Amino acid sequence: MADQKNTLLAIVLSVIVLVGWQYFFAAPQLEKQKQIQQQQQQQQQTKTSPQGPQTPTNTGPQSPNTPQTPPTQATTQQPAAMTRDQVLNASGARVQIETPRIRGSIALKGARIDDVSLNDYRETVDPKSPNIILLAPSGSPLPFYAEFGWVAADQKQKTPDADTVWTRDAGNTGALTPANPLKLVWNNGQGLTFRRTISIDQNYMFKIADEVENATQEAVQLHPYGLVSRHGTPKVLGYYILHEGLIGVTGDGKLHEIQYSKIADQPAQNFKTTGGWLGITDKYWAAALVPPQTSTLNARFSSGSLGPAKTYQSDFLLDAISVAPGTKAQTQSRLFAGAKETVVIDAYEKNENIKNFELMIDWGWFYFITKPLFKVIDWFFRLTGNFGYAILIVTILIKILFFWFANKSYASMAKMKMVQPKMEEIRKRHADDKVAQQQALMELYKTEKINPLAGCWPILIQIPVFFALYKVLFVTIEMRHAPFIGWIRDLSAPDPTNLFNLFGLLPFDPTLIPVFGQFLHLGIWPILMGITMWAQMKMNPSPPDPTQKMIFDWMPVIFTFLLASFPAGLVIYWTWNNFLSVLQQGVIMKRNGAKIELWDNLRGIFPKKKAANDN
Repeated sequence: MADQKNTLLAIVLSVIVLVGWQYFFAAPQLEKQKQIQQQQQQQQQTKTSPQGPQTPTNTGPQSPNTPQTPPTQATTQQPAAMTRDQVLNASGARVQIETPRIRGSIALKGARIDDVSLNDYRETVDPKSPNIILLAPSGSPLPFYAEFGWVAADQKQKTPDADTVWTRDAGNTGALTPANPLKLVWNNGQGLTFRRTISIDQNYMFKIADEVENATQEAVQLHPYGLVSRHGTPKVLGYYILHEGLIGVTGDGKLHEIQYSKIADQPAQNFKTTGGWLGITDKYWAAALVPPQTSTLNARFSSGSLGPAKTYQSDFLLDAISVAPGTKAQTQSRLFAGAKETVVIDAYEKNENIKNFELMIDWGWFYFITKPLFKVIDWFFRLTGNFGYAILIVTILIKILFFWFANKSYASMAKMKMVQPKMEEIRKRHADDKVAQQQALMELYKTEKINPLAGCWPILIQIPVFFALYKVLFVTIEMRHAPFIGWIRDLSAPDPTNLFNLFGLLPFDPTLIPVFGQFLHLGIWPILMGITMWAQMKMNPSPPDPTQKMIFDWMPVIFTFLLASFPAGLVIYWTWNNFLSVLQQGVIMKRNGAKIELWDNLRGIFPKKKAANDN
């Protein structure tokens, strides 16, 4: 039957897309996330003991008279095999950072921002698990830090570096807080006095105001710089839909995304630009430099060597500032170091006038769908206090949005069922002439005002929304560790229950079985999704062709296993959408006088088994 063929076509197309998605993105997700969680736990427990930093290989051209780049990565030596806490304790006097969102410290030696933990985020859903550590000092496992300073154009004047020991201004005491900036001073002994004021807001933005006073008899040329450096290659999920690595937006608004593997052992990428921002991003966290937005600068992405480890750096170098004798010069840059929260990122873009700062979050090519979808879900979350409820509400809104398409589709399918006797008569009458048969069927469709392709729409129109919601669940930190009800404690992770260990009654994890263990993950919500999909398909009569019938019968099972490793929030959406579709299709079919086959199909299951037993 034409409607069955069209529906079959839509389902086959959906399966092709989902299988491709599963193969390239979803199948390895569980294993990679486990590996990353294990690595993070090892870092928190300081089990990793890499070699101490050495002087890295320079990755950019340096001229003796005109420096072209900021300093590269580490410039100091630390004892090998030191834990993070040991490095912090050995780095000398430190000023604590205390804000509502972050905590950490800044060493007076070097004045790097290299110790930042996030108060609101933990490694796992367990509220007692360690907080996320974003930045760590050089010499610790996987260092990640930001540095700001000056480079002398003629290299005659000594400028602050990683070994410089700063002094706090008189009267400047206590921790760095939103109300109490850190004020530092250092004299180079050659007539230049450097002052630095580090302030922080209520969220994740540092402001670094540098000033230099020239007490010499000659003018000096100084280049302000900023850098974000990471030592060692972090484990990444490796998905095409998610960027993790070096990132930035140049003044022309162009986004630059560079993977670790693409920049390693490659020449540095340099950009002459005005304003913009650049840094290094993880899935949920980032450290990004924001230079003065009206200043001309050289932006650079580079990689280097630090013993056996790779190093990665995003940096900028402003045009030289001339400081006349007896005068001062100032410059101010900013550093974002925190969680990529949508509201916070958008506020910085608007209030701080940072061009395309929203692209810090990887909304993808279809951000014009993905981001609005998130904003709607987030709005309902603020009303209900639960992202799961918000997804259910948004699913209803999506059904309303596509109601006209679905209504036309289901109405056309209902009419197709009503004219089945006429269609069978045409097939019999023109059994030997397929061309005449198709012409007669098309004339029947035209007379009855039936669209033979309408059966494709109910499934096809869900696919863009499906992938947009997948993106939202996958990249937004708001969905991370967001609970629903019952056993769903993280909507961005797969349903933790599993049929193959009797939902936790058997004390083992079937997914750890070698070779085929990754296919043995089937939670309660994926099972419910399969049931609702099966019910939706049973709203229609079974295809007369045995092959088509077999495909239709197995399709819910295939989809159930395909979606089992997808985020629970996505499976909940699909289940709820299927349920609403069954209700909608039933109402429309009843209104058009078409028979609802669901009940007959349900009743037909057991008599067939009984008949088989009698034989």
